[in-house]
Amino acid sequence: MDAGQVAVGLIWYVVLLFSLTVHEAGHAWAAARGGDLTAYLGGQVSLDPRPHVRREPFGTVAVPLLSFALSGWMIGWASTPYDPRWAYAHPRRAGWMSLAGPAANFALVVLAGVGIRLTMMAGVVEPGIPGFTSLVTGTGSGIAEVIGIFLSLLFMLNLLLLLFNLIPVPPLDGGGALGLLVSGDTARRMQQWMARPAFALFGILAAWIAIPQIFWPVCAVALRVLFPEYF
Repeated sequence: MDAGQVAVGLIWYVVLLFSLTVHEAGHAWAAARGGDLTAYLGGQVSLDPRPHVRREPFGTVAVPLLSFALSGWMIGWASTPYDPRWAYAHPRRAGWMSLAGPAANFALVVLAGVGIRLTMMAGVVEPGIPGFTSLVTGTGSGIAEVIGIFLSLLFMLNLLLLLFNLIPVPPLDGGGALGLLVSGDTARRMQQWMARPAFALFGILAAWIAIPQIFWPVCAVALRVLFPEYF
C-alpha cells in the first residue's frame, strides 16, 4: 500500500468514525430525551468518538481498517445501549430513538452538500465521477484534493448509512421505527419478535442484498438535487 492509498484510508477512517459517532450520538440523545439515561450515563450523548469506540472496538477500529486493507473500501459499525424495559414501556419513544440515528446521517448529507456547493463556488473542487471518493475532485493538488475526497465521502457514506439503516428489518433502525406506525401493544409484540437472533440474522442478510438496489437509484436523485446544472 503506497503513501497515496494510506492517505485516502486515513480520510476514509476519519469520515466513517465521525459519521458513526454522530449516528450513535443521535440515538443516545433521543433516548435521553425520552427518559432512558443508559447511553447518557455511558457518555454516548457526545461527538467524542472515544465512548463509542470503547463500546464497539471491533466495529469501529478493527473491521474498518481490515476491510480497507483487503478491499480499498471501508465498513464498520457502532451501537448505543438502551434499557429494553424502557423501550417496552414506551414503544413510541423507542421508535423515535431508532429514527434519530438516520436523521443524524441525513443532517450530515445536507451538511456535505452545502460544503460541496460552497467549495465549488470558491473554485476549490469541481464535479467528478459519482463515487465514494470521487464525487467531487480538487481543482489542485494538496489541500484541495483532500477536501474533495473528504466531502465526497461525507456525502456518499452518510447517504448509504441513512438508507441502509432505514430498511425496515431488525436489527436496523428502520425495524425499530416500525413501532411508530402501529399500536403500542403491536409495537411491543414486534419488539419481542425482533429480539430473536434469527430475525436479526435474516434482517442483516436481506438488507445487504437489497441495499445496492436502493442506494444507487436514490443516489441518482440526490445528485440531481446537488448538481442541478448538470442534469
